Amino acid sequence: LTGSGGPFRAFPIEKLKYVTKKDALKHPNWKMGKKITIDSATMMNKGFEVIEAFWLFNIPYDKIDIVIHKESIIHSMIEYIDGSIKAQLSEPNMRTPIQFALTYPERLKTEIDYFDFIKNNTFHFEKVDYNKFPCIKLAYEAGRKKGTYPTVLNVANDLSVELFLKDKIKFIDIPLIIENCLSRHDSINNPNLDDIYNTIYWTEQNFKKELVRL
Repeated sequence: LTGSGGPFRAFPIEKLKYVTKKDALKHPNWKMGKKITIDSATMMNKGFEVIEAFWLFNIPYDKIDIVIHKESIIHSMIEYIDGSIKAQLSEPNMRTPIQFALTYPERLKTEIDYFDFIKNNTFHFEKVDYNKFPCIKLAYEAGRKKGTYPTVLNVANDLSVELFLKDKIKFIDIPLIIENCLSRHDSINNPNLDDIYNTIYWTEQNFKKELVRL
């Protein structure tokens, strides 16, 4: 899976504690809603995609990797056992995946400009800095543990991003709150729907306690 690294890809890690909502909403490539734009800034969106890939395609977590690709042209790649790789490329426009989700399995003609390889002739790739983007590591851990941990991850992230957008917490508080919620959670294996709802409620209540501890 690839991620642009968002607005803070080349940002000094020691300055993340000073970033504002306005800074985090300045995505270099994508035009999206506020919630997903903040998830891109923390790279939690990639963490969720890792969990999705595990469940949708039955791929072990140790075979799902994330690389930084600042151009946002290659969106995902599959490496086969013979070493060959297939990559999915397109301009960074959310209309493309949304349209395909609506028309699947058919592909319809679009008004979006077709990709120009001459114009976009250079791709860059970087390793993920997990110290700068701890949300990815939290997602891997929650996904591997299974049970109700992914529910806590999702709810705690939703609540944290909501407060950040309201200027109630700092950007660096987002992964801290999520990590604390996960560490205090007693997971339920093979949860049913009632277990999920109860976990949502538990996370909401524990989230309030974490705010007091900040």
